[in-house]
Amino acid sequence: MTFGQWHVAPAIVAFLQRHTQVRVELLLLDRVVNMLEEGVDLAVRIGELADSSMIANQVGGMRRVVVASPDLLARVGEPATPEDLADQPCVQFRGLGAGNVWRFNGSKKESSIEIQSAFATNQSIPAVEACAAGLGFGRFLAYQVAPWVEREALRIVLTDFEPPPAPVSLVYTDARMMTPRLRVLLDFMKAHLGEALRLSSERDLATGELC
Repeated sequence: MTFGQWHVAPAIVAFLQRHTQVRVELLLLDRVVNMLEEGVDLAVRIGELADSSMIANQVGGMRRVVVASPDLLARVGEPATPEDLADQPCVQFRGLGAGNVWRFNGSKKESSIEIQSAFATNQSIPAVEACAAGLGFGRFLAYQVAPWVEREALRIVLTDFEPPPAPVSLVYTDARMMTPRLRVLLDFMKAHLGEALRLSSERDLATGELC
Protein backbone atom coordinates (compact mmCIF):
# COMPACT_ATOMS: atom_id res chain seq x y z
CA MET A 1 0.00 0.00 0.00
CA THR A 2 2.89 2.37 0.69
CA PHE A 3 4.07 2.36 -2.94
CA GLY A 4 0.49 3.02 -4.00
CA GLN A 5 0.15 5.95 -1.63
CA TRP A 6 3.48 7.53 -2.55
CA HIS A 7 3.65 6.84 -6.28
CA VAL A 8 0.48 5.40 -7.84
CA ALA A 9 -2.10 7.70 -6.24
CA PRO A 10 -0.33 10.94 -7.31
CA ALA A 11 -0.10 9.58 -10.86
CA ILE A 12 -3.82 8.82 -10.90
CA VAL A 13 -4.63 12.33 -9.63
CA ALA A 14 -2.46 13.85 -12.38
CA PHE A 15 -4.23 11.66 -14.97
CA LEU A 16 -7.69 12.72 -13.80
CA GLN A 17 -6.67 16.38 -13.90
CA ARG A 18 -6.01 15.91 -17.61
CA HIS A 19 -8.98 13.65 -18.34
CA THR A 20 -11.87 15.07 -16.35
CA GLN A 21 -14.53 12.82 -17.93
CA VAL A 22 -12.85 9.58 -16.78
CA ARG A 23 -13.70 7.94 -13.45
CA VAL A 24 -11.15 5.84 -11.57
CA GLU A 25 -11.48 3.69 -8.45
CA LEU A 26 -8.09 3.04 -6.83
CA LEU A 27 -7.65 0.02 -4.55
CA LEU A 28 -4.48 -0.10 -2.43
CA LEU A 29 -3.93 -3.63 -1.12
CA ASP A 30 -1.03 -5.57 0.35
CA ARG A 31 -2.08 -8.74 -1.45
CA VAL A 32 -2.23 -10.03 -5.01
CA VAL A 33 -5.80 -9.85 -6.31
CA ASN A 34 -7.53 -12.06 -8.86
CA MET A 35 -8.12 -9.34 -11.42
CA LEU A 36 -10.91 -11.14 -13.25
CA GLU A 37 -12.84 -12.14 -10.14
CA GLU A 38 -12.50 -8.73 -8.49
CA GLY A 39 -13.15 -6.65 -11.61
CA VAL A 40 -9.77 -4.93 -11.72
CA ASP A 41 -8.78 -3.48 -15.12
CA LEU A 42 -5.18 -2.50 -14.39
CA ALA A 43 -2.78 -3.36 -11.57
CA VAL A 44 0.68 -2.25 -10.49
CA ARG A 45 2.78 -5.12 -9.17
CA ILE A 46 6.31 -5.31 -7.81
CA GLY A 47 8.08 -8.64 -8.32
CA GLU A 48 7.89 -11.58 -10.69
CA LEU A 49 4.40 -12.54 -11.88
CA ALA A 50 3.18 -15.96 -10.83
CA ASP A 51 0.22 -15.93 -13.23
CA SER A 52 1.41 -16.34 -16.83
CA SER A 53 -2.06 -15.49 -18.19
CA MET A 54 -1.55 -11.84 -17.23
CA ILE A 55 0.05 -9.31 -19.59
CA ALA A 56 2.81 -7.30 -17.93
CA ASN A 57 4.42 -4.09 -19.13
CA GLN A 58 7.56 -3.54 -17.05
CA VAL A 59 8.13 0.13 -16.29
CA GLY A 60 11.22 -0.15 -14.09
CA GLY A 61 12.88 -1.96 -11.22
CA MET A 62 13.04 -1.63 -7.44
CA ARG A 63 16.11 -2.38 -5.35
CA ARG A 64 15.91 -4.86 -2.47
CA VAL A 65 18.14 -3.54 0.30
CA VAL A 66 19.33 -4.48 3.78
CA VAL A 67 19.32 -1.67 6.34
CA ALA A 68 20.25 -1.09 9.97
CA SER A 69 20.26 1.82 12.38
CA PRO A 70 23.53 3.68 13.08
CA ASP A 71 23.22 2.64 16.76
CA LEU A 72 23.00 -1.05 15.87
CA LEU A 73 25.96 -0.78 13.51
CA ALA A 74 27.96 0.94 16.24
CA ARG A 75 27.20 -1.95 18.60
CA VAL A 76 27.75 -4.95 16.32
CA GLY A 77 29.72 -3.54 13.39
CA GLU A 78 28.81 -3.37 9.71
CA PRO A 79 28.46 -6.79 8.03
CA ALA A 80 31.03 -7.49 5.33
CA THR A 81 29.19 -10.47 3.83
CA PRO A 82 25.64 -11.88 4.11
CA GLU A 83 26.97 -14.66 6.32
CA ASP A 84 27.66 -12.05 9.00
CA LEU A 85 23.90 -11.70 9.49
CA ALA A 86 23.44 -15.30 10.62
CA ASP A 87 24.20 -14.47 14.27
CA GLN A 88 22.67 -11.00 14.32
CA PRO A 89 19.13 -9.94 15.30
CA CYS A 90 16.93 -9.23 12.30
CA VAL A 91 13.53 -7.69 11.67
CA GLN A 92 11.38 -9.64 9.27
CA PHE A 93 8.89 -7.92 6.99
CA ARG A 94 6.74 -10.83 5.86
CA GLY A 95 5.42 -8.90 2.86
CA LEU A 96 8.57 -9.83 0.93
CA GLY A 97 7.98 -13.55 1.47
CA ALA A 98 10.81 -16.11 1.69
CA GLY A 99 10.24 -16.70 5.43
CA ASN A 100 13.43 -16.58 7.49
CA VAL A 101 15.67 -17.10 4.45
CA TRP A 102 17.22 -14.07 2.75
CA ARG A 103 18.81 -14.54 -0.67
CA PHE A 104 21.75 -12.53 -1.98
CA ASN A 105 23.84 -12.17 -5.14
CA GLY A 106 27.54 -11.46 -4.80
CA SER A 107 30.11 -11.73 -7.60
CA LYS A 108 27.39 -13.46 -9.67
CA LYS A 109 27.07 -16.13 -6.97
CA GLU A 110 23.80 -16.62 -5.13
CA SER A 111 23.69 -17.36 -1.42
CA SER A 112 20.94 -17.96 1.13
CA ILE A 113 21.11 -17.00 4.80
CA GLU A 114 18.70 -18.09 7.51
CA ILE A 115 18.16 -15.06 9.74
CA GLN A 116 17.23 -14.87 13.42
CA SER A 117 13.98 -12.93 13.61
CA ALA A 118 13.79 -10.65 16.67
CA PHE A 119 10.56 -9.11 15.39
CA ALA A 120 8.27 -10.04 12.50
CA THR A 121 5.26 -8.25 11.01
CA ASN A 122 3.23 -8.23 7.81
CA GLN A 123 3.32 -4.42 7.54
CA SER A 124 6.32 -2.50 6.24
CA ILE A 125 6.19 0.69 8.34
CA PRO A 126 6.25 -1.06 11.77
CA ALA A 127 9.12 -3.21 10.51
CA VAL A 128 11.07 -0.18 9.27
CA GLU A 129 10.45 1.66 12.54
CA ALA A 130 11.70 -1.39 14.47
CA CYS A 131 14.91 -1.31 12.44
CA ALA A 132 15.30 2.42 13.06
CA ALA A 133 14.89 1.72 16.79
CA GLY A 134 17.86 -0.67 16.60
CA LEU A 135 16.01 -3.99 16.99
CA GLY A 136 17.85 -5.59 14.09
CA PHE A 137 18.81 -5.64 10.44
CA GLY A 138 15.92 -5.49 7.98
CA ARG A 139 15.34 -6.22 4.33
CA PHE A 140 12.97 -4.06 2.29
CA LEU A 141 12.18 -2.68 -1.12
CA ALA A 142 14.07 0.58 -1.56
CA TYR A 143 11.04 2.88 -1.57
CA GLN A 144 9.90 1.51 1.80
CA VAL A 145 12.98 2.82 3.62
CA ALA A 146 13.81 5.89 1.53
CA PRO A 147 12.56 8.52 4.06
CA TRP A 148 14.50 6.90 6.91
CA VAL A 149 17.68 6.65 4.80
CA GLU A 150 17.35 10.29 3.75
CA ARG A 151 17.26 11.47 7.37
CA GLU A 152 20.04 9.01 8.33
CA ALA A 153 17.88 7.00 10.71
CA LEU A 154 18.86 3.94 8.67
CA ARG A 155 21.91 2.98 6.63
CA ILE A 156 22.07 0.59 3.70
CA VAL A 157 24.54 -2.26 4.04
CA LEU A 158 25.71 -5.17 1.86
CA THR A 159 25.15 -3.22 -1.36
CA ASP A 160 27.58 -5.50 -3.24
CA PHE A 161 25.34 -8.47 -2.50
CA GLU A 162 21.95 -7.11 -3.53
CA PRO A 163 19.83 -9.38 -5.73
CA PRO A 164 18.62 -7.99 -9.07
CA PRO A 165 15.99 -5.26 -8.72
CA ALA A 166 12.41 -6.49 -8.50
CA PRO A 167 10.47 -5.63 -11.68
CA VAL A 168 7.73 -3.01 -11.40
CA SER A 169 4.99 -3.79 -13.92
CA LEU A 170 1.61 -2.62 -15.09
CA VAL A 171 -0.56 -5.71 -15.42
CA TYR A 172 -3.80 -6.35 -17.30
CA THR A 173 -5.70 -9.40 -18.47
CA ASP A 174 -6.54 -9.15 -22.19
CA ALA A 175 -5.38 -6.52 -24.67
CA ARG A 176 -8.30 -7.37 -26.97
CA MET A 177 -10.80 -6.28 -24.30
CA MET A 178 -9.03 -3.00 -23.51
CA THR A 179 -11.19 0.09 -23.83
CA PRO A 180 -9.84 3.35 -25.28
CA ARG A 181 -10.01 4.94 -21.82
CA LEU A 182 -8.00 2.12 -20.28
CA ARG A 183 -5.41 2.34 -23.07
CA VAL A 184 -4.95 6.06 -22.36
CA LEU A 185 -4.55 5.34 -18.64
CA LEU A 186 -2.07 2.52 -19.32
CA ASP A 187 0.08 4.74 -21.55
CA PHE A 188 -0.01 7.57 -19.00
CA MET A 189 0.98 5.29 -16.11
CA LYS A 190 3.79 3.72 -18.15
CA ALA A 191 5.28 7.14 -18.81
CA HIS A 192 4.67 8.55 -15.31
CA LEU A 193 5.89 5.59 -13.25
CA GLY A 194 8.68 4.80 -15.69
CA GLU A 195 10.07 8.33 -15.40
CA ALA A 196 9.74 8.33 -11.60
CA LEU A 197 11.60 5.02 -11.29
CA ARG A 198 14.28 6.14 -13.77
CA LEU A 199 14.96 9.34 -11.85
CA SER A 200 15.06 7.42 -8.57
CA SER A 201 17.59 4.98 -10.01
CA GLU A 202 19.78 7.82 -11.32
CA ARG A 203 19.76 9.49 -7.89
CA ASP A 204 20.72 6.19 -6.28
CA LEU A 205 23.73 5.87 -8.59
CA ALA A 206 24.74 9.50 -8.00
CA THR A 207 24.54 9.37 -4.22
CA GLY A 208 25.26 5.71 -3.55
CA GLU A 209 22.22 5.66 -1.30
CA LEU A 210 18.51 6.22 -1.82
CA CYS A 211 16.31 9.20 -2.55
